[in-house]
Amino acid sequence: MARVWRFEDDVNTDLIIPARYNQTTDSRELAQAVFCEARPEFASAVQPGDIIVAGENFGCGSSREHAAIAIKAAGVSAVIAKSFARIFHRNAVNIGLAVLECAEPIDHIFDGDEVEFSLERGEFRKLSTSEVVVTLPLPEFLQKVIRAGGIVPFLREHDVSELIA
Repeated sequence: MARVWRFEDDVNTDLIIPARYNQTTDSRELAQAVFCEARPEFASAVQPGDIIVAGENFGCGSSREHAAIAIKAAGVSAVIAKSFARIFHRNAVNIGLAVLECAEPIDHIFDGDEVEFSLERGEFRKLSTSEVVVTLPLPEFLQKVIRAGGIVPFLREHDVSELIA
């Protein structure tokens, strides 16, 4: 079971982790400051496995991967949004954070809703209503990268020559 943290449209990287924290890449430090201005309670209240559900253009702003690192290090297992800024999406996959786009309306998913999430099925189920929300499926390759913990751990586990053959 996971708890939902709901955000609206255009959550930019400075809302996720203000630029003044970009002096470090220490994931623990970044996790302690994640959403410190937008949702000050987030870092101390988020639980491992929780998910973020958001509107359009999640992760817009800078190309720094600090934002994706901070979210993952805080314990968030997935970000599900109507759409993502492309660079945030790529950074998230690179560090092993599941990011899934949802074509279905998600306006009825609220802060604190409890859900069961499945990366493999690309869906989550709201426990209070048993309603299932289906996301756009991630290609199997990207699922493998995320399960490995990111692109670097994935490449360490695999012979690169077999991937490009």
